[in-house]
Amino acid sequence: MIENFTFYLSLVIAIVLLIMLANKIKVAYPVLLVLAGLGICFIPGIPIIHIDPELIFIIFLPPLLYEAAWSISWKELWHWRRIILSFAFVMVFLTAMSVAFVANHFIPGISLALGFLLGGIVSPPDAVSAGAILKFVKVPKRMSSILEGESLLNDASSLIIFRFAMIAVATGQFIWYEAALSFSWMLLGGVGIGLLVGFVFMKAHKYLPTDANTDIVLSIVAPYLMYIAAEEVHSSGVLAVVSGGLLLANKRHLFLSSTSRLRGVNVWESFCFVLNGLVFILIGLALPEITEGLKTEGVSLSSAIGYGLLITLVLIVGRILSAYGAVIVTLIMRNFITVADRRSPGFRVPLVLGWTGMRGVVSLAAALSIPVQLADGSPFPQRNLILFITFIVILVTLLLQGLTLPYVINKVLTPHIESDLPEDEIYHHIRKELADHALSHLRTNYSEQLENDPVLQQMARKWEDAGRLADDVVMAEACKAIYIEILGKQREWLHNRNNEEATLDEDIVRKHLLNLDLEEEKLRFL
Repeated sequence: MIENFTFYLSLVIAIVLLIMLANKIKVAYPVLLVLAGLGICFIPGIPIIHIDPELIFIIFLPPLLYEAAWSISWKELWHWRRIILSFAFVMVFLTAMSVAFVANHFIPGISLALGFLLGGIVSPPDAVSAGAILKFVKVPKRMSSILEGESLLNDASSLIIFRFAMIAVATGQFIWYEAALSFSWMLLGGVGIGLLVGFVFMKAHKYLPTDANTDIVLSIVAPYLMYIAAEEVHSSGVLAVVSGGLLLANKRHLFLSSTSRLRGVNVWESFCFVLNGLVFILIGLALPEITEGLKTEGVSLSSAIGYGLLITLVLIVGRILSAYGAVIVTLIMRNFITVADRRSPGFRVPLVLGWTGMRGVVSLAAALSIPVQLADGSPFPQRNLILFITFIVILVTLLLQGLTLPYVINKVLTPHIESDLPEDEIYHHIRKELADHALSHLRTNYSEQLENDPVLQQMARKWEDAGRLADDVVMAEACKAIYIEILGKQREWLHNRNNEEATLDEDIVRKHLLNLDLEEEKLRFL
């Protein structure tokens, strides 16, 4: 471990540089990271990275799922719950079943149980890849909400399939009523444990004498504890993290201070940035070990590539057909129940939703978590072939769909997007109402203090100005540039004053510098 520390440090630096390049050329960074990992593994002398299969889920999944749960809107998740649940559960099961039957029929040595194992591994699309691409193109709000909600839940459904398939492979039998009971416990137990642990952490944040640093540390511990607690009682750790994360995210304003919320966002963005980068570059670095394993199983490289392309085709076609099927069911059901949106999406939206099926983090983690040996000591059947097929699926979907998705959106969807509500207009309208509400509360409850206190009078003028600005125009880019330049001059003046005046307390200067940073940060929302 220590002797390879320089290599690991170089990987982190390479990840940062590659993501900067991806943002510059407007390409989803997972694509560049996978290709870079693939290239690095051919450099002579590069150490082979081994990850304990039992630890792969615990290292990467809990924090990535937890961060996603904190980022998603519960309101949007509930609004689109039917289509999200159909994508996250029904579509994943149909995809896994399709992969299972095709693999069992066309790939020698793949039993139906192994086919379901492979299906559970490759069925969930990767949210990180889609999110990285959607930064560069405009899509309707409802589509991004559906994709975010699906990505939060499809990991759980695919890993449940994966777990049942592992049991079937290990025992050679599948008892449906035991599976039904186990499935129910995984769902209910996972959600219950996640909510319970989340509630305990919420009370700990609220009643213990924590500060911003301890709040952030507790937030990092929480998803791991949720996941481990659920897995220890054989329920779904993924659902535990998702449910607990949604609870804490929805109540964050009740138990976290503004300082903890601001700093926590920055820490979590950086933490998950590194984790995502490492996972995608590991996908490429894992190739040499996987190809060596193919030789031991007597599978030629060309045959394995062909199997991988076949499964990739099944996944792409199956997702597109499922997307159209989900829309057709919604159009039928709107005549009987209330649906989130009665408008017909046409043929374009399902096509784009179907084309967002890039695979990534969860598929790699699931594949690498397959044990090398069964409980009786015999080698796990077709492990390396399943790993290689998973690698091909991830690589091809990232390259094919990842690189073409912006083009598909721009050509198929963008010219026909119905205008969503004007977000800038709504933002500034609410800003005005917020200022009016604050001003009304101040004048109603503190009228006497307002007459005599110049500080309160200044606050009132600030809210009056905010209301007037909201009625006028959005701050122009040229105005923002001038403001940023002035803030820079203020920082320069503070540094010079600090250097010239030896007796000046530097903590005071740092507080002013922090205020200037917060002022500049506000410009992102103006």
